[in-house]
Amino acid sequence: MAAELFHRSIADLATELAAGTLSSVELTQAVIARTKAVEPRVQAFNSFDEADALAQAAAADARRAAGETRGALDGIPIGLKDVIAVEGQPLTASSKMLANFVSPYDATATVRLKKAGAVLWGRLNCDEFAMGSSNENSAFGPVANPWDLARVPGGSSGGSAAALAAGEAIATFGSDTGGSIRQPAALCGVVGLKPSYGLVSRYGLVAYASSLDQIGPMARTVEDAAILLGAVAGHDERDSTSLPKSVPDYRAELAARRGPWTLGIPKEYFGEGLDPEIGAAVERAIAFYRAQGCTIREVSLPHTRYCLDTYYIIATAEASSNLGRFDGVRYGHRSKAATDAVDLYFKSRAEGFGAEVKRRIMLGTYVLSSGYYDAFYLRAQKVRTLIRQDFLNAYQGVDALITPTSPIPAFKRGEKSDPLTMYLCDIYTIGVNLAGLPAISVPAGFTNSGLPIGVQLIGQPLEEANLLAIAHAYDRAHEWSSQHPGL
Repeated sequence: MAAELFHRSIADLATELAAGTLSSVELTQAVIARTKAVEPRVQAFNSFDEADALAQAAAADARRAAGETRGALDGIPIGLKDVIAVEGQPLTASSKMLANFVSPYDATATVRLKKAGAVLWGRLNCDEFAMGSSNENSAFGPVANPWDLARVPGGSSGGSAAALAAGEAIATFGSDTGGSIRQPAALCGVVGLKPSYGLVSRYGLVAYASSLDQIGPMARTVEDAAILLGAVAGHDERDSTSLPKSVPDYRAELAARRGPWTLGIPKEYFGEGLDPEIGAAVERAIAFYRAQGCTIREVSLPHTRYCLDTYYIIATAEASSNLGRFDGVRYGHRSKAATDAVDLYFKSRAEGFGAEVKRRIMLGTYVLSSGYYDAFYLRAQKVRTLIRQDFLNAYQGVDALITPTSPIPAFKRGEKSDPLTMYLCDIYTIGVNLAGLPAISVPAGFTNSGLPIGVQLIGQPLEEANLLAIAHAYDRAHEWSSQHPGL
């Protein structure tokens, strides 16, 4: 039996839209109805505009009727994390600080999705200012994992992953600073792609840590992720870190690149702390590639043990600087209890930011302060260079690396109150951000209790076409993406 409309892939739906057996309005209505049915339990959205989505869908149908269709994304409802600017729509970063802010302009990724004809659907919940691994740090309330509503969906792009798994969007976009696309994708059983740093413009993305942030897609299949990446990738003169790199047809490259490949297994990623069921699932994925004729080699990333410390020095330092603009004066939350200008600054920030954001601002301000800059921040930048060089050394003998995405499956809300324990959830993903590499999490089965498991593939810099092809080989041979939570 064919899956319901809201659980189907972009590639499948685009075929029906092109054939005229389905309209974008019908598809969008199905997604809206699904959202209204499950959203009270999942809470993946901060807000959505039903009338605006239907108007976009009607415009897509009109283009198609006039023979002016814009491609595979034309008329497909796609949700955006509430840190990606859409003109005229709320842009809250799931924070009280921006609770009433409406974006006056589009992010470059938004502009490109509109150009591709996508129906932009809703503002997706996330950890406040993208800081978190469980989506419990949102001023709009926590997001539930559709596979077990008592558990977290991961973070910070938890709303993007949960909405997709629950059928509240056909695809979504998130942002990834230390694993914020891949970890929730793994915990919710969907595909999540973090592109190379500089491949997708950050213009219009609410900044957390500017040297680490990247916008990327979440999708039901690797093929859908390839379609979505092709729509948003490419140079943007409004982002000084955007790379002048030509963008191939990633979807077409899936068929052109068939392997076999040489895959590396980083020995540092399979030690203490890895859940045995996740380890077994990754071993099965490795066995699959070996059976396809791929060569499997053990590699070493010797500075992996420094990744967590390095990340939380660099990321918090950049957060301290980026969030300095939220002062209650120019825009954002303004305290009504302030007695003078200095008091306004202190009270507005104290009232506007949540506990985790304050923790990271204070840590970042400390490592940047006089007398500590060289001891912490400068040293962390040097270690970051060593971490990147580890990956480059490994790539001299392999095409990509294969690892777990998360050391543990989805855990229960409130279960991890200690920040360090929470930070360890990103132990396998943060090295990729420090090195600026592309990586993708692909569904790889379920635990005995029915929770999704993800396997991570890490590619060479700007070699997304190869990375997607390797991931597609596994994805198309398995049916994990055809299984859905019983909401």
